[in-house]
Amino acid sequence: MAQAHSPEVQQKESLGSLIKKGNTSSAVAMAGNAVLAAAKGAAAFFTGSGAMFASAMHSLADAVNQGFVFAGSVLSERRPSRRFPTGFGRVINIFCMIAVIVVTIMAYETIHEGIHLLQHPAEASSGLWINVGVLLLNILIDGAILIKAMKEILKEARAPKASGFALLPAAFKNVGRAAPPTRLVFYEDIVAVLGAFFALVAVVVIALTNFALIDGLVTTLIGFLMIAVAFRVGYDNMIGLIGVSAPQDVEDKVSSAVLNDADVVDIREMRIIQEGRYYHVDTVVELRKGLSLGEADDIMERIERHLVTVPDIADAAVAIVEDDGKVSWHRREAEIDRG
Repeated sequence: MAQAHSPEVQQKESLGSLIKKGNTSSAVAMAGNAVLAAAKGAAAFFTGSGAMFASAMHSLADAVNQGFVFAGSVLSERRPSRRFPTGFGRVINIFCMIAVIVVTIMAYETIHEGIHLLQHPAEASSGLWINVGVLLLNILIDGAILIKAMKEILKEARAPKASGFALLPAAFKNVGRAAPPTRLVFYEDIVAVLGAFFALVAVVVIALTNFALIDGLVTTLIGFLMIAVAFRVGYDNMIGLIGVSAPQDVEDKVSSAVLNDADVVDIREMRIIQEGRYYHVDTVVELRKGLSLGEADDIMERIERHLVTVPDIADAAVAIVEDDGKVSWHRREAEIDRG
């Protein structure tokens, strides 16, 4: 587990080990979009296609964003220290916010170009097959990245596997529980695939008809799709920086792990905060009456050790009190019936 619960005993990690823990989806997306940005930029230069220019801008924004996000995912894997005892999980949210700024700037430039093309439609450009070939390559590469991101979402959310046409709805259902970098790749590549498809339609229509306005329409549409991604990703990472509670299924899993201990009677309080893709648990549990102080301390340590074995739980702080005879945890009966 990347974020340990006892920082004082941790050894310094090497840069290589941290890079290996970085978000793979971001690294793959960065490389793929860099190749696409170069290919589409060259095609836009030779053919003068505005839609191709918009798609190149989007790919460039994606490449820069994923570079920031991958760097953030590497830094967020650093172990907790005495100065930062809860770890560096929220670092990834900061880097994702930087990515949002980049997307917003690129979206503005794209919309500006689209409006210009609506006011001054460009003539049909040459190099039809260059544009078509590059955009088909775009759809294939971004489509592959999107499929990988959807599979990563299901893996990180520990949801049942899906394939074929069931993969997309399953990814949308579980995207909120995925790591911030994976969510960013998912949202951006949906827009990337749609943008490439729209650009392909525009290039073909302009080559076959006199409807030159479609170039500006598609360019503007791609810009607004980029704005939508910026708002979605920005919101997710804003609440991540503030500190957001864990999803209900994570809370259920943790409470079940606590209540399954033979000496635990009730949970008086529990708070689970999400940082990046990890969770920090702070709970007060009620133990059965008649235990000595030494026995209670042993039980507390046992519960803490058990909680950090739950996937994605970075650390656990458990306080113990004696049973007050009242049921405090509202999910207690449901968990007992389930277990």
